Amino acid sequence: MTRSHPHPHSLPHPSRRALLGGAALTAFTVATGAGTAKAATGTKTEAVAAVATTITGDGGGGGTWPTEFPLPDGFLPEGIAIGRKPYAYMGSRANGALYRTDLRTGEGGILFAGGTGLVAVGLKLDDDGLLYVAGNTGVARTHDSRTGEVVATHQLTEPTGHFINDVTLLGDRAWFTDSRAAALYGVPRGRAGTVRTLPLIGDWVQLPDVNNANGIVGTPDGRALIVVKSTPGELYNVNLKTGHATKITLIGATSVVNGDGLYRIGRTLYVVQNRLNLISVFHLNSKATTATLTGTITDPRFDVPTTAARFANRLYLVNARFTSPQTPETTFTGVAVPI
Repeated sequence: MTRSHPHPHSLPHPSRRALLGGAALTAFTVATGAGTAKAATGTKTEAVAAVATTITGDGGGGGTWPTEFPLPDGFLPEGIAIGRKPYAYMGSRANGALYRTDLRTGEGGILFAGGTGLVAVGLKLDDDGLLYVAGNTGVARTHDSRTGEVVATHQLTEPTGHFINDVTLLGDRAWFTDSRAAALYGVPRGRAGTVRTLPLIGDWVQLPDVNNANGIVGTPDGRALIVVKSTPGELYNVNLKTGHATKITLIGATSVVNGDGLYRIGRTLYVVQNRLNLISVFHLNSKATTATLTGTITDPRFDVPTTAARFANRLYLVNARFTSPQTPETTFTGVAVPI
């Protein structure tokens, strides 16, 4: 892993809000039709065993945990979510399947088998155990993170002409981005209610035939949303009441082109730039109107990482491998880097 620190000041590192994982997790059931990861049978592969390191700050006294783990062949991962417990949840672009990995061992299995026409991209785990899933074709789903069962399906838009891409939790709603339309969608968290459509106005200019809004997180004060616009590579502060999007001034970087997943710890914002195999690290000002580049993270194991989630002193990412053949035989991994 390589780190670059273009600015001398140190990164702020407040502790994140703990996301509870709900009740105790049930045993994995590996379903047919989605493949089986090479480490899911009870023994880790040599590759996984070779890249273990000591993890600290996990509340359990630390230990040697793998920094790389396999996913099923042909899984086509993109999203990853982690709660308070050491389990990562990942979604499949191939058929909407969900895969769960024990971060302590690197072993996992299929939690939800998916199905024809389903997609799972961005994911977030709520404190009540509900897993919110961006479903691409105008759809968002919620799953029980213990069983994988679909709890609700939300039709946010018509199926065509939209790409429901990523999700974050803020206030009483799960907020979803649409890469092909100038709007965000707010799904009530853990209760019945009406989906809110929030059109993006202000500085936002929707570009045709490319992915616009992608990753999304709340601002440090919890009053607004930060959205990355993958093309041409910009960050926006979005007012939750009006949808007014104010372009965030970047200092030390000209753009965040190929910006995909966002993860924030206090006023430190991590921007995953997928095809660049790079995480850019920014320090936000108090109003999240400027973002100053403080460093970058790269790693030779990155192969088009898309989104990131945190556990203890690590960021975990999935390699989507967009530049490689996307076949049933293509191998995929998740990787961890220290922060």
